[in-house]
Amino acid sequence: MRRYGKNTDEDDIRSRPNRKGNRPRTNIRPKHEDAAEGMVLTVDRGRLTCLVEDRVVMAMKARELGRKAAVVGDRVSLVGDMSGRKDTLARIVRIEERASVLRRTADDDDPYERVVVANADQLAIVTALADPEPRPRLVDRCLVAAYDGGLEPLLVLTKSDLAPPEKLLELYGALDIPYVVTSQDELYDGHTAADRVREYLSGRTTAFVGHSGVGKTTLVNALVPEERRRSTGLVNAVTGRGRHTTTSALALPLDRAEGWVIDTPGVRSFGLHHVDPSRVINAFPDLVPGTEQCPRACSHDEPDCGLDAWVAEGHADPARLFSLRRLLSTRERREGD
Repeated sequence: MRRYGKNTDEDDIRSRPNRKGNRPRTNIRPKHEDAAEGMVLTVDRGRLTCLVEDRVVMAMKARELGRKAAVVGDRVSLVGDMSGRKDTLARIVRIEERASVLRRTADDDDPYERVVVANADQLAIVTALADPEPRPRLVDRCLVAAYDGGLEPLLVLTKSDLAPPEKLLELYGALDIPYVVTSQDELYDGHTAADRVREYLSGRTTAFVGHSGVGKTTLVNALVPEERRRSTGLVNAVTGRGRHTTTSALALPLDRAEGWVIDTPGVRSFGLHHVDPSRVINAFPDLVPGTEQCPRACSHDEPDCGLDAWVAEGHADPARLFSLRRLLSTRERREGD
C-alpha cells in the first residue's frame, strides 16, 4: 500500500525526534590526514606502546578499525595526545600495509592464525646444541614460517661447548642459511656472542624465536645497551609490568640506530595450518622454474611432480629438492619426532 500520494510535501513526512540531542550516526569516517606515524613496540592487554619520532606513546586501537589488530613491528598512524607523558593515551587510526608477517597457529589443525611480528626483515632461530636437546622439527617449522612470511632466516646455535654443531649444520647445509655458533661461556658473558650476532643485524629488523632454555633472551639482553634497556623498562612500568618479561613480543633498538631486535616469548609449538606451499618454494629460486611442469595444485612431493625431472636434468642440486620436501612435509610430523 502506498504511504504517500504522488505530490508529497516535506511537511507530510514524519521523522523520529532525536531524544538524545546528539548528531545522527554516519558511515563517513574522518581521514585523519594530520595523523602522526609510529611503530608498535609492544602490546599488553589492549594497550599498545608506540614509538613516535623520539617519544614513547601509549595508545589504544580506534573503534573504526574493527577486528583488525596491530602487532609488534606494525607501522601505524596515531591521533590524540602524543606527548608521551604518564597517564596519556593516543588512538591508532590506521595500520599500514605490512611488508612481511611472521605467523603461526597453535597446532596444524587449528585454523586460527596468530600474527607474531610484522615488518621484520629477518628471523633469528635460536636453538641450543644441548641442554635442552635441539629440536630440528621445530627449526624446520620456523624456517617454513619465515619463507612463507617473507623473512630471511638466521640460525643461532648456542652451547657449543656441550655438543658439536656439525651434525645440525649438515642438516641445513643445502639451504645455505647464515649461522652463528656460540658457547655457553660466551652466552653468559654476552658481549663476545653478541658481537658476532650483531654483524647480521645491522640496519635490519630481526625477530628472535626459540623455545625456553636456549638462551634467546640472554642474547637479546646482550645485544641491547643497558641504558636502552632501562628506558624500555620505564615504559613497561606504565603498562603495569614494572620490568621486561618475555610474555609478549617486545621491539628494542640496537645501539647507534643500527636496527631493531624483537624478543618473542618462548614457543612450545609452531603450527603451520596457514602455510601455502606455493609460497615456500619461492625461497628456492633454483627450483621455481621446474614447477612449470608440475600438475595443478602440486604438493611438490608426489609422483607427477615436475621437480624430479628438473633435478634429474641437472638444473639443481638434489639436496635442495630434498630440503624443500623435508620442510614442506614438516606439517605432517610432530615437532618432537
